[in-house]
Amino acid sequence: MTEVSELALPVFNFDNTFARTLEPFFVSWKAAEAQSPRLLQFNQELANELGLDAGALNTEAGAAIFSGNEVPTGSTPLAQVYAGHQFGGFSPQLGDGRALLLGEVIDSNGRRRDIQLKGSGKTPFSRGGDGKAALGPVLREYLIGEAMHALGIPTTRALAAVTTGEEIYRETVLPGAVLTRVASSHIRVGTFQYFAARQDTKNVKTLADYCIERHYPQLKDNDNPYLAFFDAVADVQSALVAKWMGVGFIHGVMNTDNMTISGETIDYGPCAFMDAYSPKTVFSSIDTHGRYAFGNQPSILVWNLARLAETLIPLIDPDTDQSVNILTERVSAIPSTHESYWLSEMAKKLGIQTATREDDALIKDFLTLLNDDSVDFSLAFRTLSGILRKNKKEAEDLYKNTSAFDEWVNRWTRRLKKNEDSPEQIADAIDQINPIYIPRNHMVEAALAAAVDATDMTLFSKLLSAITKPYDEVADASDYSLPAPKSDVPYQTFCGT
Repeated sequence: MTEVSELALPVFNFDNTFARTLEPFFVSWKAAEAQSPRLLQFNQELANELGLDAGALNTEAGAAIFSGNEVPTGSTPLAQVYAGHQFGGFSPQLGDGRALLLGEVIDSNGRRRDIQLKGSGKTPFSRGGDGKAALGPVLREYLIGEAMHALGIPTTRALAAVTTGEEIYRETVLPGAVLTRVASSHIRVGTFQYFAARQDTKNVKTLADYCIERHYPQLKDNDNPYLAFFDAVADVQSALVAKWMGVGFIHGVMNTDNMTISGETIDYGPCAFMDAYSPKTVFSSIDTHGRYAFGNQPSILVWNLARLAETLIPLIDPDTDQSVNILTERVSAIPSTHESYWLSEMAKKLGIQTATREDDALIKDFLTLLNDDSVDFSLAFRTLSGILRKNKKEAEDLYKNTSAFDEWVNRWTRRLKKNEDSPEQIADAIDQINPIYIPRNHMVEAALAAAVDATDMTLFSKLLSAITKPYDEVADASDYSLPAPKSDVPYQTFCGT
């Protein structure tokens, strides 16, 4: 058998600005040796988007790269350092404890993208952990990231998942795996906090300059580029959380080290999608006080951005008091910014073309109906189109209090008469914003269990196929649109570390 080292490794054409520019922000490192890597899942569509040779990577040589056993030419593997508030408590040093940035590529659309291994072994930031990942969490991140991308929500994505041939010790013995993750960058609010906590204003400025150049180059000539940078991050994060809320997504661990400067969703640990709507929904086993409950995500957004603002105080104005006043004003405006994005997002889900403040009551009254009757969030919105097509029963059957629902429907249909489009056109638009398929928790668990316990990827592949086409009915996929069976045991998710 040919040794992997004798094979020609695929070309990545790396251009690694992070490694060239930000030396104090990382430690060069090498992945741990994987015993017998096997490529389990490969994202050919993403590989093509990145300008990579998918045929060359979907091979034994690709498995060697995606496990960390082989370092492709031009790669500079490194572990990034950052800090972060975790459940409100500050950790002055975190960092990539089980991840390595291989490098950056310019994709087919001219965008710079990170390629990172996750689960590739210990680094100097592992804090006593083994730096490895188990197969279940790797496949969960693959699934959820691809679902979010298909839903049009900014997100990191999975390029590949490999098994390592090793046993990973958690509560039980599990198969080891490595995820290859792609992001606009892996720079977080916590990256800024690391240097600000050390009163290292020089490196905070270096990092801000790098982020502006990489993510917001239009701000370079602004009169106050660092204030404009904060505004830009606040804006993309506000829009991101509004999109989460629109699909019933709960991140589960909105620590500042899990909030990217680019505005992409990152770190799919104890995340999940709601079935029955309740703003108090918490799935994470470690979120015992509901800090990151569904309805708390907008307030945590503001809290996290306030932590970013604190790191930028020395850069905004030479007068510290003036800088604090300016940033306080900007932070105070974030709830309104998020609310505007939320209103627009939710109005579109109801088929309202141009949202106004008068629509706020209509939206909130609908959510109250869902909460009162424990109605499935996704189905409640998806079935609205049937009403416009003169098929009200599917929607009405979701509610216990049908008279209250009928009253709301009358208000809603009167509001839609202000649209220029016909009811059929509005129904079609509703179907293209409200998914029929999401990664329903019971289906995710079934797919992961089959993959981990029986090395059977059939359920995983079927689920992936459905959730990456979220708006259009797929043949033989009706089960994926149904809520979980009723259970007396609340669903819980786990961090996956």
